[in-house]
Amino acid sequence: MSGFISLVTGWPGPSGFGSGSTAEEVTQGIDGTNLIAIITGGASGIGLETSRVLALRGVHVIIGARNLKAANEAKKIILAETATARVDVLELNLCSIKSIRAFADNFMALNIPLNILINNAGIMFCPFHLSQDGIEAQFATNHIELLLDKMKNTVKASGIQGRIVNLSSIAHTHCYKNGIQFDQINSKQGYNDKRAYGQSKLANILHANELSRRLQVIQSDEGSLPWLVRQVVFASWFFKFFSFFLWKNVPQGAATTCYVALHPRLKGVTGKYFIDCNEMTPSSYARDEALARELWDFSHKLINSVSK
Repeated sequence: MSGFISLVTGWPGPSGFGSGSTAEEVTQGIDGTNLIAIITGGASGIGLETSRVLALRGVHVIIGARNLKAANEAKKIILAETATARVDVLELNLCSIKSIRAFADNFMALNIPLNILINNAGIMFCPFHLSQDGIEAQFATNHIELLLDKMKNTVKASGIQGRIVNLSSIAHTHCYKNGIQFDQINSKQGYNDKRAYGQSKLANILHANELSRRLQVIQSDEGSLPWLVRQVVFASWFFKFFSFFLWKNVPQGAATTCYVALHPRLKGVTGKYFIDCNEMTPSSYARDEALARELWDFSHKLINSVSK
């Protein structure tokens, strides 16, 4: 309820920021020149604004996009504003495991570190159809990580913590009964576009929670070595969900993503859910540790079942 009130009023929360804050405002004065970030879907909308602001702060931005023409246009827009910006474009179709693997290989071939991974790309409320790999499209696109080892190695070499940001939304509260329909992920029977979308957004949160837990276990096993990616946070932005007066503009919509990706006060924070740059409590399903573990195992079996 507090998140809804904050959205309507724009009042800042404990972070000093609120729904009216922009991506530039929440990253003011932050120097990201020693960081490299991948932003999926970084060629349009909130993804483009995230790319633009991170580049403005000196971050070397890698835009992963299915539409290379649009991505290169986005690069031109960013360079026109910030001539010194470092921006590269790589093809990425999140509906194809083959394309995801190719993207990871192409990034590795650049032989550069990876500090920040922002999983921004997603689709919303689409009619039932399967991805190229036979997985329900919203689940396939909005939930599925091959670069974790690269991030760990970067942390170990640089001593700079890595951050993984999964974009979810308030829609995660409107999912199927029991949260995730594991036995009907790819079934058209009983499919509901809005609940399927909510399921995929819930999966984003559960995945981040389980990843955070596993990385903390690694830290415990390996001691205090600085290579552990300790920051796994996920941003939430409200869609044009209730009525026109609640709509955010794009700079406001990208604020939470940029805040959790760059702000130094979040050092060491892991597995938390943010709305309007402030930590909030997600749904009970999203806090279900057993469901998160089940999803993790299910997802890896699903990916491994797809021929390479």
